[in-house]
Amino acid sequence: MKIALRSIVVVFSLMLVACGGKEEKKKEGFSVDRAKTTEKATEALTETSTEKPSERVDLENKGVGPITSVTLSPDIDTALAKKGEETYSQMCMACHRIDKKFIGPAPTGVLKRRSPEWVMNMILNPEVMVKEDPLAKELMAEFNGAPMANQGLTEDQARSILEYFRTLE
Repeated sequence: MKIALRSIVVVFSLMLVACGGKEEKKKEGFSVDRAKTTEKATEALTETSTEKPSERVDLENKGVGPITSVTLSPDIDTALAKKGEETYSQMCMACHRIDKKFIGPAPTGVLKRRSPEWVMNMILNPEVMVKEDPLAKELMAEFNGAPMANQGLTEDQARSILEYFRTLE
């Protein structure tokens, strides 16, 4: 019995010695090991960080879709803008906030950066726009690959939203 007890004590002691002794020391703070970026990646980051697609002005691009020409009167049609505000509140507020980036870009001042045709084509034809329009592709990349949902709006609804956007300048 003594031999069995001694054997158990010896085995248990060896196990404790074998498992012990390694002590992990925690480092203060947080660190990440990163690989060096290539020159191309650095240039791409520099180009995108200096001017975001959402801030770039491109009033010549009309986009891809059914709208080829929009004529805006000098005065804002307040009744049409009111309809546009209602439609915007129902259909667009899930992803767009008036004065700040959210899931999608803020519409405030959009007509200073985009043509009315581009805006309406983006509202009416977002799937084709993000596939074929270079600016829409860049915007989708800027907003984490979140494509704009097609809300199935009519041209009249899109035009009323455009008129509402004119009030947000």
